[in-house]
Amino acid sequence: MSPEDLVLTSRGLRFLGRTYPAAIGRGGLSGNKREGDGATPRGWHRITGLLYRPDRLPAPAPWAEPILPGDLWSDDPTDPAYNHFTRAPYAASHEKLRRADHLYDVVLTTDWNWPDARPGKGSAIFLHVWRKPRHPTEGCIALRRDHLRQILPLIPPGTRLFVP
Repeated sequence: MSPEDLVLTSRGLRFLGRTYPAAIGRGGLSGNKREGDGATPRGWHRITGLLYRPDRLPAPAPWAEPILPGDLWSDDPTDPAYNHFTRAPYAASHEKLRRADHLYDVVLTTDWNWPDARPGKGSAIFLHVWRKPRHPTEGCIALRRDHLRQILPLIPPGTRLFVP
């Protein structure tokens, strides 16, 4: 491991020598992630994308992509687009990326079960803004908005994330 890796610890998410309080999935950590179990998957992952709400904040890094109305993420294991970005209209089960709350104002996507998604192994494992301090997620890792915005300019695509 190096200081440039994002490392989940019992105290939070460590990055560049600092630990930021973090929330994990309501199902805890899992080495056998399944769709809907609420668990955060263990292992080495990579940051694959950075999405942000341009109506709420400026681009946090040059490689950031805006979240636009109609942007979705498929969470339907029976759909060919499972665990991939898609756009409305979209009949299969999905998550809206442009949410009314602030959880997805900025999102780091990971390579968990992506790009070759295996049906039922879990989808939409992101790093995003937390609902409230350490409030469990559906499997993602969440941080305070200001902490996430602080580290975003320092995280290039491909940054490693370790969940023990």
